[in-house]
Amino acid sequence: MSTRGDADVYELPMKPAKTEIFPGHPASVLTFGGQFIGPTIRAKAGRTVKVKYINQLDRAATVHLHGGHVPPGSDGYPMDLIDPGKSRLFEYPNRQLGSTLWYHDHTCSKEAEHVYRGLAGFYLIEGPDERELGLPNGAYDVPIMIRDGRFDENGAMIFEPSPMPTMLHANGRIQPYFQVDARKYRFRILNATLHRIIELDLGGQEMVQIASDGGLLPAPLSRTKVMVVPGERVEIVVDFSQQSVGSKLVLTDVYSGASEPILRFDVTRQSKDASTVPAQLRALPALPEATNVRDMKLSFSPSGEEFAINDKTFDPNRIDTQIKEGTTEIWRITNADPAETPFGPVNHTFHMHLVPFRVLDRDGKPPLPGENGLKDTVLVRPGETVRVQATFSGYRGRYMYHCHLQEHSDIGMMAQMEIV
Repeated sequence: MSTRGDADVYELPMKPAKTEIFPGHPASVLTFGGQFIGPTIRAKAGRTVKVKYINQLDRAATVHLHGGHVPPGSDGYPMDLIDPGKSRLFEYPNRQLGSTLWYHDHTCSKEAEHVYRGLAGFYLIEGPDERELGLPNGAYDVPIMIRDGRFDENGAMIFEPSPMPTMLHANGRIQPYFQVDARKYRFRILNATLHRIIELDLGGQEMVQIASDGGLLPAPLSRTKVMVVPGERVEIVVDFSQQSVGSKLVLTDVYSGASEPILRFDVTRQSKDASTVPAQLRALPALPEATNVRDMKLSFSPSGEEFAINDKTFDPNRIDTQIKEGTTEIWRITNADPAETPFGPVNHTFHMHLVPFRVLDRDGKPPLPGENGLKDTVLVRPGETVRVQATFSGYRGRYMYHCHLQEHSDIGMMAQMEIV
């Protein structure tokens, strides 16, 4: 990283590498900067970051800053690819609230495989209000990327788009451990799996949710289980101060009813702790009056062979939605796919580029716990209608909206809006 005037500048090669997801078993992966997972970029709200992505792969690729409020040329349009041997500079103005974002491949029809094989990393924007609140910071502010995979007997990754069982891993390792002090930690959790909904449990230990996709919640929320869907981010504070040195706590996924270990925390020493979680975090902006309402149906395509939005599969030559800059809209997003199939319910997670939204309700009922902040990715269960509200301001041009179960968007469940 270098500093040039009013911007921080990075160079990130996309390149193949080897990594040991299972100790002692090297696996071939695709990486940013040779790291699995990609390097964490820490930005400051209001200060521009420029990233030069250099393609050293044997295939074309592009990069989307998930949750980023960025110009269309830096959004990672899925057809606007960087060819092997070429590079491109993306500019991220960071004119948005402090929040946990992530950058990942967004290549049309190849996104699922590219992200699965490793093209993903954290992008953290620090807001000026966060330090003032006294939240855990520095070494006690830890991003955790949860991914999933299928592996052969040698530990190599198997990519087969299907609902077959997968294993969860954290920050690129199977069931790693993390040594912690007996104090408060801020964990930024990202579900980067292809299609797995996870529900986190820490053996009944309190987890205080402080943020969602778009940053801090209005107030902290005490929880013992936290659901995170593909593409979604949740920030929690865990206080280990009541644990004795030598204690071990295991973060598990209990969504399916079983308990799958993800990450073990080992309490290794006592520590002074001046951090706090105040009763009020970040007030939400007022909701402007919506001037338009749109219906978005997520379902199998009429042929039954692809996924679609409003019965149309993705066509880069078609503008699906045209929106006037500065206007506010309500979108009614309905999952019209079945709850019962041989592989279980067909869930969808809806992601909107460019702007965050507010979840208004689910089938007329209040949003789920932790959904009262700014969001960019939301679960829509079979037969369910979720209403969201967004204001489309800042930039004009083409942006995507799609299901963030990447195997679904790869086969059609993606559309484009044009801000005019």
